[in-house]
Order: sequence, then structure tokens, then C-alpha cells
Amino acid sequence: MTVLPADQRELFLPLIEGIHESPPWGVFLRNLVARTYARRAFLIITLANASPAQEPTVLHVAAPRAMQEPPLDFRQIAALGLHPYGQLRPERVYALDELLDFSQPGRAAEQRAALDAMGIRYGRWLRVSARGAADAWLVLAREREDFSASAGATLNAIAPQLAVALRTLVALIEQRLQTAMAQAALGRLGIGQLAFDATGRVMAADPTAEAALSFASEPEPTPGRRLQLAPEPRRALEAACAALARAPDMATEPVLLDPATALWLLLRRAPLPLAEPAAQPVALGTLRRATRADSRAAVRLIARVYGLSDREAALAQGLALGESILEAGARLRLTPETARNYSKRVYAKTGTRGQADLVRLLLTGLAPLG
Repeated sequence: MTVLPADQRELFLPLIEGIHESPPWGVFLRNLVARTYARRAFLIITLANASPAQEPTVLHVAAPRAMQEPPLDFRQIAALGLHPYGQLRPERVYALDELLDFSQPGRAAEQRAALDAMGIRYGRWLRVSARGAADAWLVLAREREDFSASAGATLNAIAPQLAVALRTLVALIEQRLQTAMAQAALGRLGIGQLAFDATGRVMAADPTAEAALSFASEPEPTPGRRLQLAPEPRRALEAACAALARAPDMATEPVLLDPATALWLLLRRAPLPLAEPAAQPVALGTLRRATRADSRAAVRLIARVYGLSDREAALAQGLALGESILEAGARLRLTPETARNYSKRVYAKTGTRGQADLVRLLLTGLAPLG
């Protein structure tokens, strides 16, 4: 099939750009419905590692003439006993008749009658696969006339493109998951991170840093942002970034961003293992803010990990937060003697040599993440 400028503008480019839509490929599917003169369509995306209870992503599109009609019910269609979607050959376009069950007398007629009642007299099915990591099924339906040869050629042309786009989407989903996991763990610790270039321009910032700091956009045509700081902290940040650009790997430089709140930023010269092409930051900035940890969750975690009773775990959590034995005991309504006895049992069960050792153990363990 000859690729026309309209194909590129209406199908191939929206297929690439649609990877970043949520749900993906809405513009692409609307354009495909228009190009093939379909009446209604839906796209189902399933991920292989999704839990059984997780609903698949389903995108419904209707032509303007069918906007008042209900969307196609993919579950009702699946319940008709058509050829299983998972057994369709990837990147092959199937006509409706190829999915009907002719093995039993009258079965195909029943299926066709049910599809007719849904307004699906003619249809095209397409499955694409991301090497087992994900599958997508595209269904287009018409009511009065069958799809033209041109529509079939269009579907055949976009099939491999859709498969490549699905594989790219799966890779992006994996990267999003890794990013979300890292940000969630750091966020629970109150840790925010930023990437800087040699001039102190912010190249990237995680949600914790975004919430803790103020940013100002750079004037065009320079991309990026800068931190909104008082003159002295700004000069210190820019000087530190410039110095780290010439420093050996893992060199560090602390910068006081806000004297009023004692907010420090630790800059580190740390080249990241980024695949090319990549804009390598000169310095990574790390800040830490106090968080309102869920003490009850931390107490339950400490009790489970170290085999402590609830009261013992609560006392241990209090010590980790800076309370003395008597202060933690008073909060738990324990007598001084009982609190001291509890602390001895906590030290014995955790294998620590005293309060300082216990605090080290808890703060470097899972408790802050509870």
C-alpha cells in the first residue's frame, strides 16, 4: 500500500503521539473510524502481568452518525462464543464471517442474529501482540454495507505499526512503574530529588521536590526552569553546580536554599547510567523534609519484624522518634519501671546494645517506610 500524506497525518503520526495519551490512541482510533467509514469501534488493551481483577483498558469510538448509540459491549460480544480473540493470528485482519462458529448447526446463525441486534452486520477484527507482554484487539463495525477493499488495505497497513506502538507503550509502562516505585519510597521518607545542569538550571524534579520548592520558567528560547531563590542562595547554587561540573564523580556540595526554614540541598556529581541519546545532568540534588509518618503502621511493622508485643513496638517507635524511655513510657501510660523493663525486652529481642543502637537499627530498617 502506498503511504499517502493523509495516512501519515491522520494515522501514523497519531499512532506515535497517542502512546502518551491516557487512554492511548484516542485520536488515532477516531481517525481510523473516519478513514474506514466504520460506524463504531473499540480497542481493548490487556497487559500480561495485570491482576485478574484488573479491568482491561477499553477505548470506544463512534462515527458522528452513531454518536447517540450506546458503545459496543465487548463483553456481550465475547460471550457469543466467537473465535477466541487470543487465538487470532497477530497482525492479520479478520472479517466477521471468519469468527463465527460453523462447527454446530445453527450456531453461526444465532451469533449473527445477536450481532445484528447490536448493530454489527459487518465487522473487522485485528489483534496485535507485544511479544507476550501485552495484547490489543481492534474491532470495527458497520451496519449497512461491508467494508471496502480500501478500508481493508488501510487496516493491513496499520497492523504492523500498531504492533510496534504497543511494544513501545509496554516499555513506557514498565518505565513508569519503576519511576512510580522509586518516587513512592522516597516520598515516604520525605526525600525529593532534582537534576541540574552546569548553570543551575533544573532539568527534572520529582513530585516531592516539586511540592517543596518554587520554580520559574526560563525565558525563551532556553528550555527548562530555575529554582525561585533569594539572591544569595541562588548564587551559591549556581556556583556549586559550576564547581561540580569540573569535580570528580561522587563529589558533593551542600547548599542552604532557605535559611529561614533551614532547608538544605545536597548536590552530588553522579553521572547516571542513561542510554543514548541522553542529556546528562551535572549534579543531582537531594533534599529531605519531615514527614507525618503513620505511627500505627510503623508500630505494626516493628512488632512483626522483630517479634515484639504491641506495647514494646510502640515504645521502640517512640525511642526511634527521639523520645526518652520515660517520655515514651509516659505517652503509653506505663510506669517508669515498666517502661525500663519493656526497653530491656526490646533490646534483647532486637539484638541491640542500647537505645542508640536500637534507633540506628530502626531508622535504617523498614520502619520509616511503614
